[in-house]
Amino acid sequence: MAAAPPTTTPLFRRLQLPLLGAGAIFLYGVVGYMVLGFDLVGALFMTALALTTAGFNPAGELSDAARLFTVTIAVLGVSAFLVILAVITSAFADAQLGAASRRRKMDRRIDGLRNHFIICAYGRVGRTVARDLAKEGASFVVLEPQEELEEKLERDGVLYMIGDPTAETLLRKAGVEHASGILCAMDSDSTNVYITLSARSLNPTIFITARAREPETADRLSKAGADRVVSPYVSSGHHMALLALRRNVVDYMEVFETGGNRLRIDEVVVDDRSPFVGMTLREAGGNALPILLRRQGEMIRTPSSDLTIEPGDELVLLVDPAAPVDLEGSATT
Repeated sequence: MAAAPPTTTPLFRRLQLPLLGAGAIFLYGVVGYMVLGFDLVGALFMTALALTTAGFNPAGELSDAARLFTVTIAVLGVSAFLVILAVITSAFADAQLGAASRRRKMDRRIDGLRNHFIICAYGRVGRTVARDLAKEGASFVVLEPQEELEEKLERDGVLYMIGDPTAETLLRKAGVEHASGILCAMDSDSTNVYITLSARSLNPTIFITARAREPETADRLSKAGADRVVSPYVSSGHHMALLALRRNVVDYMEVFETGGNRLRIDEVVVDDRSPFVGMTLREAGGNALPILLRRQGEMIRTPSSDLTIEPGDELVLLVDPAAPVDLEGSATT
């Protein structure tokens, strides 16, 4: 998602003309005092005193001409100062109003999300998750507890909310009750456990993926209600072993090349409203290759293309991203 362009003019651009005007007034004062008989240093001194309205009588009484000229310098100087102050005040007001307007628009977009994902934390793991979800066209919102990351969130153009992801109020505002999944990517295992408990209590059907820094935390996260637990150290160890033992095997979770066609592994859960219920895998999936099926808790590896689809089936398919397969209720016939 691309970041929205700024809607306000930068402060330094707004101040260009007022500052040029102030410089012109200063030059006008110096030249005028020199015409009235002051040397350069005296002219600079008199102009500075006049512009700052400090008051002076540095070298005796001034002539009437010098006094009148001083009045013009003082009036012009005060006017320039007021203009500069007004521009600065307006810029800050516009920035505040612009930020508030953007926040309201973002809140409305978040309120309208359905079947989306919630990413808890925008650290290295959270940013990777957000990029991958964006590539897939999935809707998501980020819950980030650190205010200093707000600028990066805005720059990346993602929907976000600043606050404590363990707070039920924030989870509700993020739409946890009608979200498809939540990804707990906080650095603290205990925080991820707490988020898992809260999310499961607010939405019993939400799919929860949680990060575990320590291997012993994985069991606690599962007991708290996490559907999948990812341990970076364990996962990277398994992956390194796989690469060492099977050097020509590409990671099964990644997109890979076969015969010049880009293929991807997708997982779909068949809704009872799907028009494909009752069809065979061949009839419903077209060129998609079913490689795994979970039915009522039982795993069926390399299911036959003649197998009839039933509500609740969980399928893992090898598909072409250019011709995606939708076996869920939103599929069109």
